[in-house]
Amino acid sequence: MEYIYAALLLHKAGKKVDENGVKAVLTAAGVAADESRVKALIAALDGVNIEDAIKAAAAAPVAVAAAPAAAGAAPAKEEAKEEDKKAEEESGMAGLGALFG
Repeated sequence: MEYIYAALLLHKAGKKVDENGVKAVLTAAGVAADESRVKALIAALDGVNIEDAIKAAAAAPVAVAAAPAAAGAAPAKEEAKEEDKKAEEESGMAGLGALFG
Protein backbone atom coordinates (compact mmCIF):
# COMPACT_ATOMS: atom_id res chain seq x y z
CA MET A 1 0.00 0.00 0.00
CA GLU A 2 2.83 2.37 0.73
CA TYR A 3 3.82 2.34 -2.94
CA ILE A 4 0.34 3.44 -3.98
CA TYR A 5 0.28 6.07 -1.28
CA ALA A 6 3.60 7.40 -2.53
CA ALA A 7 2.19 7.70 -6.05
CA LEU A 8 -0.94 9.41 -4.78
CA LEU A 9 1.11 11.81 -2.70
CA LEU A 10 3.23 12.74 -5.71
CA HIS A 11 0.11 13.24 -7.81
CA LYS A 12 -1.55 15.41 -5.15
CA ALA A 13 1.61 17.53 -4.89
CA GLY A 14 1.54 18.08 -8.65
CA LYS A 15 4.79 16.18 -9.17
CA LYS A 16 5.47 13.67 -11.92
CA VAL A 17 4.72 10.13 -10.77
CA ASP A 18 7.89 8.30 -11.82
CA GLU A 19 10.30 5.77 -10.35
CA ASN A 20 12.63 8.35 -8.82
CA GLY A 21 9.77 10.23 -7.19
CA VAL A 22 8.18 7.12 -5.70
CA LYS A 23 11.56 5.94 -4.37
CA ALA A 24 12.22 9.36 -2.84
CA VAL A 25 8.85 9.42 -1.06
CA LEU A 26 9.31 5.89 0.24
CA THR A 27 12.83 6.63 1.45
CA ALA A 28 11.65 9.80 3.19
CA ALA A 29 8.98 7.72 4.94
CA GLY A 30 11.60 5.22 6.11
CA VAL A 31 10.53 2.42 3.75
CA ALA A 32 13.12 0.43 1.84
CA ALA A 33 11.92 0.66 -1.77
CA ASP A 34 11.77 -2.59 -3.72
CA GLU A 35 12.93 -1.78 -7.26
CA SER A 36 10.65 -4.33 -8.94
CA ARG A 37 7.55 -3.13 -7.07
CA VAL A 38 8.31 0.48 -7.98
CA LYS A 39 8.72 -0.45 -11.65
CA ALA A 40 5.51 -2.51 -11.59
CA LEU A 41 3.58 0.39 -10.08
CA ILE A 42 4.85 2.88 -12.64
CA ALA A 43 4.07 0.45 -15.47
CA ALA A 44 0.55 -0.10 -14.10
CA LEU A 45 -0.07 3.64 -13.88
CA ASP A 46 1.04 4.26 -17.46
CA GLY A 47 -1.89 5.86 -19.27
CA VAL A 48 -4.12 5.96 -16.18
CA ASN A 49 -5.87 9.22 -15.33
CA ILE A 50 -5.39 9.23 -11.56
CA GLU A 51 -8.06 11.90 -10.98
CA ASP A 52 -10.69 9.79 -12.76
CA ALA A 53 -9.63 6.70 -10.79
CA ILE A 54 -9.93 8.62 -7.51
CA LYS A 55 -13.40 9.90 -8.45
CA ALA A 56 -14.52 6.39 -9.41
CA ALA A 57 -13.21 4.98 -6.14
CA ALA A 58 -14.89 7.75 -4.14
CA ALA A 59 -18.26 7.04 -5.80
CA ALA A 60 -18.19 3.28 -5.11
CA PRO A 61 -18.68 3.42 -1.30
CA VAL A 62 -21.74 5.66 -1.73
CA ALA A 63 -23.49 3.01 -3.84
CA VAL A 64 -22.64 0.30 -1.31
CA ALA A 65 -23.88 2.42 1.61
CA ALA A 66 -27.29 2.88 -0.04
CA ALA A 67 -28.02 -0.87 0.07
CA PRO A 68 -29.01 -1.07 3.80
CA ALA A 69 -31.92 1.33 3.16
CA ALA A 70 -33.61 -1.42 1.11
CA ALA A 71 -33.70 -3.86 4.05
CA GLY A 72 -37.51 -3.62 4.41
CA ALA A 73 -38.18 -4.33 0.71
CA ALA A 74 -39.75 -7.53 -0.60
CA PRO A 75 -37.33 -10.48 -1.12
CA ALA A 76 -37.58 -10.31 -4.94
CA LYS A 77 -36.64 -6.63 -4.88
CA GLU A 78 -33.75 -7.38 -2.51
CA GLU A 79 -32.31 -9.95 -4.88
CA ALA A 80 -32.54 -7.58 -7.82
CA LYS A 81 -30.89 -4.79 -5.84
CA GLU A 82 -28.13 -7.15 -4.65
CA GLU A 83 -27.39 -8.08 -8.26
CA ASP A 84 -27.31 -4.39 -9.20
CA LYS A 85 -25.06 -3.65 -6.23
CA LYS A 86 -22.67 -6.44 -7.25
CA ALA A 87 -22.56 -5.11 -10.81
CA GLU A 88 -21.81 -1.59 -9.55
CA GLU A 89 -19.14 -2.90 -7.20
CA GLU A 90 -17.49 -4.89 -9.97
CA SER A 91 -17.48 -1.94 -12.35
CA GLY A 92 -16.00 0.30 -9.65
CA MET A 93 -13.37 -2.28 -8.84
CA ALA A 94 -12.50 -2.63 -12.52
CA GLY A 95 -11.64 1.07 -12.53
CA LEU A 96 -9.49 0.62 -9.45
CA GLY A 97 -7.83 -2.39 -11.03
CA ALA A 98 -6.56 -0.13 -13.78
CA LEU A 99 -4.97 2.07 -11.15
CA PHE A 100 -3.26 -0.71 -9.24
CA GLY A 101 -2.39 -3.07 -12.04
